[in-house]
Amino acid sequence: MNARGVALIAGVGFFFLAVATQGVLPFFEPSATTIHVTAVIRNDLGQLKWMETSATEYTPLENRGRLIYLREGCWYCHSQYVRPVAGETRRWGPVSEAGEYAYDVPHLFGTRRIGPDLTRVGLKYGDEWHLAHYWDPRMLTPDSIMDSYRGLFDAPSQAVKIVAGTASAKTLDRNAVTEKLFDFASKEQVKLTPNADGLLFVPLVAQGKYPLIWTPNKEYTGDNVRLAIETEDVAALVAYVQKLGMNRGKWRDLFEPQEMEGAGVSIPRSEEWIEHGKEVYQRRCVGCHGVHGDGNGPAATFMYKQRPRNFTQGVFKFRLTEGSLPTDGDLLRTITRGVRGTAMPPWYDLPLNDRLAVIQYIKYALAVDRSNPDKPVQYFAESPGEPLYIPPPPPPTMAMLTHGKDVWVEAKCWECHGETGRGDGAKAAGLTDDPGFTIWPANLRAGQFKSGSSATDIFRTISTGLNGTPMPSYRDAFPDADRWALSYYILSLSAFTDPLTGEPLKISAADRAALDDPKLATPGPEQAYGLLQP
Repeated sequence: MNARGVALIAGVGFFFLAVATQGVLPFFEPSATTIHVTAVIRNDLGQLKWMETSATEYTPLENRGRLIYLREGCWYCHSQYVRPVAGETRRWGPVSEAGEYAYDVPHLFGTRRIGPDLTRVGLKYGDEWHLAHYWDPRMLTPDSIMDSYRGLFDAPSQAVKIVAGTASAKTLDRNAVTEKLFDFASKEQVKLTPNADGLLFVPLVAQGKYPLIWTPNKEYTGDNVRLAIETEDVAALVAYVQKLGMNRGKWRDLFEPQEMEGAGVSIPRSEEWIEHGKEVYQRRCVGCHGVHGDGNGPAATFMYKQRPRNFTQGVFKFRLTEGSLPTDGDLLRTITRGVRGTAMPPWYDLPLNDRLAVIQYIKYALAVDRSNPDKPVQYFAESPGEPLYIPPPPPPTMAMLTHGKDVWVEAKCWECHGETGRGDGAKAAGLTDDPGFTIWPANLRAGQFKSGSSATDIFRTISTGLNGTPMPSYRDAFPDADRWALSYYILSLSAFTDPLTGEPLKISAADRAALDDPKLATPGPEQAYGLLQP
């Protein structure tokens, strides 16, 4: 037999071997049909523990998104499997388990990693980031080779005029497209902000309301805008991608590579570092924060829930200082961890020197008031102030949670965050940040805390407030003991809940009591508490 014959037989043999091992054998292999997985939960005392539980099926919306993922060939470039090697677990997260694929028929392991693995991508990025990414990946990552998926949006070819609306506000011209999208007679207004190029994103939640073109900082000065309209298809794809990895619960809160503590540390100004930081900023940050750092990058129009930070105003949310400015340590913590629940992702995989350099660029090149070009004001010319001291957290108890609930009521947290912490309080709908953009209180039930998920992180936020937002400081209003109790109570609102939906997990009273035991140690998935759902 010649070489051609051998190659032909081998090729046909390997083809049928692949069909047998990937298409037939899984139906007979018990581990391929299990729905059991290990997941991280938060107990009533705010502790994070591994437990054995069951994977959940896709919702109809998520399943629709999965079919779109298949249809568009996303799995050609993106794998969905974390292998059991050190580099994988530090880059992506916990090793994949068989139960995670129980409802994937066919499975979507993928064949090549041309793009990043997506096994653990759920909730790493906010919905708005994904929407901008599907519209134009290079808005966010200039060197991305991913195709644009604008076909998932409605994008009318004809521009729409900006016209005078009620009072001094501006709105969109009424034509066949806008009449179908909006209700110009509605009393419910929605603020929409175009980017500097005149692209205006219209989310599903804005449709059927009165459109208000909101440009408080002259984000766009033109007379016409092009519309990028969210559809059910792109919303479904986002829902599917956010589901990936969520069967493993709140694992990201224990993910060591993105943990970063730092406060009273600053690095002396260096022109060399500032120049390097500019290169990092242009590659990683300009899509959202803009060339000038004014929070008006090309992707900013998609961020209708929470706008990117405007560095030129010198206002920073997260700090641990007496003054209003953060230290380098504060900024490094924010960049490394990201801002959960928003379009700001964690940048733990960016080299440390890159993160430190971009901090220098933000502080000394972008955080500058240039309202008077002849006399620019450097915000960071002054010291951030003395660092605030946070004592070690006291051990949580059920009595402390009860007291924390009393503080919650006394501090009127419920007015914004709602009685159950879902962010649906009576004052929630009317809240705005300092520039006047709509801002929504956090849904504390899901446990996606912007500045960190530990009791210390919550205590810090309660003590300093969030600059530029309606969230005030309670440092002078309540003593340390009250703020610690409130911190643990806030954590308890997301106890035994699904991180994606905020809905309660199905856990028996006996298992819940066992997981609430402070002495129960579950250092990893291998030592997970043995809860098996039927």
